[in-house]
Amino acid sequence: MKTRAIILAGGEGSRLGVLTKKRTKPAVPFAGKYRIIDFALSNCVNSGIFDLMVLAQYRPQSLVEHIGSGAPWDLNRDFTGGVKILTPYKARNNAGWFAGTADAVQQNFSFIKQGNPDLILILSGDHIYTMDYEPMVSFHLDHQADVTIGTISVPLEEASRFGILATDNNYRVKSFVEKPANPPGRLANMGVYLFNRSVLDKCLWEDSQRKGSSHDFGKDILPRLVKAKAQVFAFPYTGYWMDVGTVQSYWQAHMDLLAPSPTLKLYNRDWIIHTRTEEYPPARLPARADIYASMICHGCFIEAGARVESSVLSPGVIIRAGAVVRESIIATNAVIESGAVVERAILDKRAHIGQNARIGWGVADQDIRIALVGKNSEVPPGYVVEPEAEIGTDVAISDYSETETVIRAGQTVETKRLANEV
Repeated sequence: MKTRAIILAGGEGSRLGVLTKKRTKPAVPFAGKYRIIDFALSNCVNSGIFDLMVLAQYRPQSLVEHIGSGAPWDLNRDFTGGVKILTPYKARNNAGWFAGTADAVQQNFSFIKQGNPDLILILSGDHIYTMDYEPMVSFHLDHQADVTIGTISVPLEEASRFGILATDNNYRVKSFVEKPANPPGRLANMGVYLFNRSVLDKCLWEDSQRKGSSHDFGKDILPRLVKAKAQVFAFPYTGYWMDVGTVQSYWQAHMDLLAPSPTLKLYNRDWIIHTRTEEYPPARLPARADIYASMICHGCFIEAGARVESSVLSPGVIIRAGAVVRESIIATNAVIESGAVVERAILDKRAHIGQNARIGWGVADQDIRIALVGKNSEVPPGYVVEPEAEIGTDVAISDYSETETVIRAGQTVETKRLANEV
């Protein structure tokens, strides 16, 4: 059986704030050296699936540059398999910007069905997990399914955020409700779908002709298939899985990596997460730097007298003497000057925090509130950025008020200059 994987990577990710101001959500950095989409790509190749298509839409440039020819994932194949990136295009039938996840696949189905794959594996490009898809394929074939949905058990108090399924003793899906206010159960849709190609072709075409449809797999396609009594089955997954679509879940996923026994096995040499990396020298950690329960990538320089606690530092980060970083995510080439304190904050690439500035606080609080500093932005010496405040992208010292040195919760500082869109 020939399986082709389709990775949905067009999400705007507005709930991630400034992190997606200049990039699509799957291109957001994760765990220091990776991008979020690396997990879906690596899961495919580790599962023996080397025929992939990535459907991009919102600000795809960073994603396109990262994936390139697919070489880091052994996907640079010219004739059979490999990775192809597809974006919206103008056609005679007025097709254009994708209206929903199902519409994205429908608009590209003429490309997707080339070569007559038997099975189409549809994945979200913005989830963090390590999953072998081969057992799911075997499950699908053994149950003679039309479609198989990857599922995971979630706490009942969180179930309203997901599509919730009910199954019989043979794992056949009896009901599917998208994001119910009062969830009838805990079995959640994890955004992994395995379709027979002919079934997918038929239901996508029918949905495209249906007025009033939102053209979404969770809201439209899957509930209708279940209601029509199609052979829809649920495949149970029990490993780590996180939808990092919000600032809080993105931050929490990083903190999960720093747990004494993390569930997500980044260091499993039998299941490598591949990525495209830049050349940096080794990290430099002086003897008198105080570092606790953190991930430090190559090229980082932490000066003597600095303190880093429960944080993730991407390549090239510089922490000056006397600076403190706690429970924070610091992206590539960010600089934190002496005396600055960064707590429960996310700093994007090339952020520069001035001397004695304070970004966020509240490491002892149960209520998690995150401060954000965007790509290429500066925070002036001595300024305070409160939890849930944001500094946009490309913000310079001249963009700040000279009299108001505290950026309050809910407030955003934007650049006054023409934004650099590169």
